[in-house]
Amino acid sequence: EGDEIESEPGGPEMPLVCLTDFQAYAQEHLSKSTWDFIEGGADECFTRDDNIAAFKKIRLRPRYLRDVREVDTRTTIQGEEITVPICIAPTGFHCLVWPDGEMSTARAAQAAGICYITSTYASCTLEDIVATAPRGLKWFQLYVQSDRQLNKQVVQKAESLGFKALVITVDTPKIGNRRCDFRNKLDLQMNLLLKDLRSPKERNSMPYFQMCPIDSSFCWNDLSWLQSITRLPIILKGILTKEDAELAVKHNVHGIIVSNHGGRQLDDVPASIDALTEVVAAVKGKMEVYLDGGIRTGNDVLKALALGAKCVFLGRPILWGLAYKGEHGVEEVLNLIKNEFHTSMTLTGCRSVAEIHQDLVQFSRL
Repeated sequence: EGDEIESEPGGPEMPLVCLTDFQAYAQEHLSKSTWDFIEGGADECFTRDDNIAAFKKIRLRPRYLRDVREVDTRTTIQGEEITVPICIAPTGFHCLVWPDGEMSTARAAQAAGICYITSTYASCTLEDIVATAPRGLKWFQLYVQSDRQLNKQVVQKAESLGFKALVITVDTPKIGNRRCDFRNKLDLQMNLLLKDLRSPKERNSMPYFQMCPIDSSFCWNDLSWLQSITRLPIILKGILTKEDAELAVKHNVHGIIVSNHGGRQLDDVPASIDALTEVVAAVKGKMEVYLDGGIRTGNDVLKALALGAKCVFLGRPILWGLAYKGEHGVEEVLNLIKNEFHTSMTLTGCRSVAEIHQDLVQFSRL
């Protein structure tokens, strides 16, 4: 597969000018099973597609005749400054699309000055990821395993390596019904992948996750145990309702990522952008709320922020960039959407992220 994903000398003739151009390139150059694994959703992929379509039901209300010579895209998440409110969501197995895998992703995030959430199912060791991008802001995503000791070990390792937050994925007590992977007979536990992706020197690093199923009994009351073993702020990823948002406040977590797992878990749930408003209203400013799912343009970022997200996270588009040119492909994707967002801010009259308010958007009557 390695040969298939190298870009031709000098790259393709046409420049890639939007995120979906990178998608087309990746589809052409990755093996079918890898492409289906990345792009697949649950069941009929309705929610996966709705994540993107829902943004198109929102219109912008631009304000003009403002001095927009200087537009500042910087913001903070959990007190740490980022150059733009566009960061990298956790996705697994980056070595499937580029030989250096997560090391390339981490370097691109560091160069861009944004946060990279490293997945439990990273195909590189946490040590290698940190060593290759020591100055980058990194959070660690945890799938809670049945073995408590194992969770404790990996959480404390992440904390000692300098990861700044712990992101708990809550929407995966069981893997969703991903038809493409079943058709391709892809082993959903990824046991073989995890073994294949490890060079001999890495054999003892983190393959323990392949033995342990995700803990489907983990619930709200178990959060206090996690809080007792780490000083890291805890972010819950996968919240879609006001009821769960209120429980998150009650249990003193530090943030929520409104997410439906890119439409990969339960189909027929709301698009992330449609679930955002009720979650933001429910937390009443007591914690930061973020969003992933369906972000493809600078306008999408602007709309999410106008509706109350502090920052958005990109999943699949990062993998498309990685498939294009590794670290430099991810940097290109980030720079592209960063520039689009700067344009969106300028053309709507927002000179800073603080000026992005709800009166910037309206829902169209489609």
